[in-house]
Amino acid sequence: MRLDVVLWRRLAAEFLGSAFLALIVVGSGIAAQRLSPGDTGLELLQNAVVTGAGLFAVILVFGALSGAHFNPLVSLADAVFGGLGWRDAAAYLPAQVAGCMTGAVLANLLFALPAVTVSTHRRASGPHLVSEAVATFGLLLVIFALARTGRTRSTPAAVGAYIAAAYFFTSSTAFANPAITVGRTLSDTFAGIAPSSVLPFVCAQVVGAGLAVVAVLVLYPGLDAAEAADIVVPHLRDPSDPETAPADRHREQSS
Repeated sequence: MRLDVVLWRRLAAEFLGSAFLALIVVGSGIAAQRLSPGDTGLELLQNAVVTGAGLFAVILVFGALSGAHFNPLVSLADAVFGGLGWRDAAAYLPAQVAGCMTGAVLANLLFALPAVTVSTHRRASGPHLVSEAVATFGLLLVIFALARTGRTRSTPAAVGAYIAAAYFFTSSTAFANPAITVGRTLSDTFAGIAPSSVLPFVCAQVVGAGLAVVAVLVLYPGLDAAEAADIVVPHLRDPSDPETAPADRHREQSS
């Protein structure tokens, strides 16, 4: 059954999905810290595995509604390629940030911590910032390469696997997302980040995203609006939105 997904429903999906993402990341970090105190490697492994698995599930749950971006840089890149209207991309951003903040607060409460505990975990070193640029570059390349080659059904698993792996091959543990970066300031726990580190992290993420857009244009020059419209996974759009009409027409002509 085909459903017409108006903008407010897509924003609700982005908010809830982002909240679950932050809850998974922060909550599993708190649990790992309590279950394996003093064993940083095991804590990171637990955090990475749960995050990858949870991200896979959350993308499947909300993807058909909003595309399951949960990340401002994914939404903006999608708008650059014509898959998402700029109006919608602008609306997605606050929903994603608010969702991640809500999820972090909820994670604190689930583990009997104060609702907000501002993180003191400083992360903005040179290697951390380079790591964030690399992690974000890789994430967007995975997403858009799969869209260009018609394999978006594999994206939930690929994104979950990539982020789980990037926890270990980057020194920053691959935030790769400005919304989750902001949300994680609200929990002074294993997965937290100090507010002073947010701006450098976000700047590094923007650089990585920009390089990814260039790489996609070079490697996959045929990426069109219809393919970009299926980022992160195939989803439905508001038929009354004129900004999505070109992508929909292209899809109809090619089907």
